[in-house]
Amino acid sequence: MEFRERLIATLRAAQPVLDVPGVLVAGSEVPNLLERGAAASLVVSEDVDLAIPVAQRELVKAQLDSLRGLRPSKDEPSVWVPEDPAAMIELNFVGRDEDVRTADETYFLEDSRLPLIVFGPLSLLEPGEVLEIEGVRVPLPHPSGLMLEKLVSDRTAEKGDRDLLVVLGLLLVCDDAVLDRTERTYRQLSEELQHIVRTNLALLSLARPREGMPDPSSHRDMVAALLRRFEGTG
Repeated sequence: MEFRERLIATLRAAQPVLDVPGVLVAGSEVPNLLERGAAASLVVSEDVDLAIPVAQRELVKAQLDSLRGLRPSKDEPSVWVPEDPAAMIELNFVGRDEDVRTADETYFLEDSRLPLIVFGPLSLLEPGEVLEIEGVRVPLPHPSGLMLEKLVSDRTAEKGDRDLLVVLGLLLVCDDAVLDRTERTYRQLSEELQHIVRTNLALLSLARPREGMPDPSSHRDMVAALLRRFEGTG
């Protein structure tokens, strides 16, 4: 089964949770879904992140028994794994707190049914469009917030490299209006976070190609243009 089919099958299984107001598909699959026809050719990782509003956690928990073909991991209850890995991919539940004041704040919500790590950078996400893909309703964040969420997050090892490739994937599917909004939101960040954003963009411009993933070396001009915007020289 092709990756696109597995991705859509996972989203279809997750529909009861996706229908809870405020839940967003976040992370590496957003560029894949924003491609024309949700082509899913910008594969960075094979899992789906669901950003769960802290205020809606009880509503989300009430829908968990409706998920079919997925079950909680024994090691990480916030990660749901497919019963058939050839048919679906992992589903990760992460917390989003709209009341977090700073993007560098992170905390843990203990719960026997659905524990959540609440990531401060996810507070940068704002609801975007709701796509309908083969009958599945998929709520996405606005690309500008997701781009900055990836750029203000700590870059460590393999996970950090993949997050930067998500930014590249977004650049490949976004237009100038999205970049304008990204720049406006960037100006509202603290000086420290602005510095982290610029540093991570510089790292992305130097990143080496990875097999099967978007190639930074082919799009360095695009990355450099965004960096110039943030530096006020573009």
